[in-house]
Amino acid sequence: MKMTGNTILITGGTSGIGRALAEAFYSRGNRVIITGRRQSRLDEITAGQPGLSGMPLDLTDPASLVRLSADIRMRFPELNVFIANAGISRAEDMSTGNWKTSDAETIIETNILGVLRMTAALLPMLKGQPNATIMATSSNLAFVPRADFPTYCASKAFLHSWLQSLRHQLRNVPVEVLELAPPYVQTELTGAQQAIDPRAMPVDAYVSEVMQLLEREQHLRGEVLVERDRDRRWAEREGRYEATFATMNLG
Repeated sequence: MKMTGNTILITGGTSGIGRALAEAFYSRGNRVIITGRRQSRLDEITAGQPGLSGMPLDLTDPASLVRLSADIRMRFPELNVFIANAGISRAEDMSTGNWKTSDAETIIETNILGVLRMTAALLPMLKGQPNATIMATSSNLAFVPRADFPTYCASKAFLHSWLQSLRHQLRNVPVEVLELAPPYVQTELTGAQQAIDPRAMPVDAYVSEVMQLLEREQHLRGEVLVERDRDRRWAEREGRYEATFATMNLG
């Protein structure tokens, strides 16, 4: 992936990993477009930052995606990098008598269908651009799940598998396909407590390590894995899967 001179679209770019990625790429001389649901939040982040733009997007609303796609084609026809970062996470207890699929369906709508729909909308543009890249955020919970977040973990496992297939299908097309698989990071993905949890990796430290890996092109098989990712990524290969799963799901 080229690290400067790109035009980059980042979904979920108003907070957490998405915002930190936007700031990191912007500081390296890229034009960056971030999306989010709240226009006021987009305006606040982009104010006084030429080359940093905000565009409203609700991944669960097909009409919102149609509008965004049309606006991107008109305003940013040189777009060559798409980072699918938007995602949500909710705990689910399927052992209770009143468990319903509403939370699971919402997670699937955003984490899976949102990525697929955005990729389908932007891929025709990307195919015609130099140094084109698609990068999506999965999770190292794709490799060993936390059982109290079943659909979230499964959605990230889906992305891990789907990105492998996309990468293979585009092997003769000049579009690089990369996967971020973050460890537990200090964001508000599961609530405010996660953002201050000392067990979680600071978001700036995570993104700094990611940028170093991208700059050095250290992403074997297209997987951008920071050091904290590796224990879970290779747990099954190294015969540690059952022990790792048990440790992660005590009680």
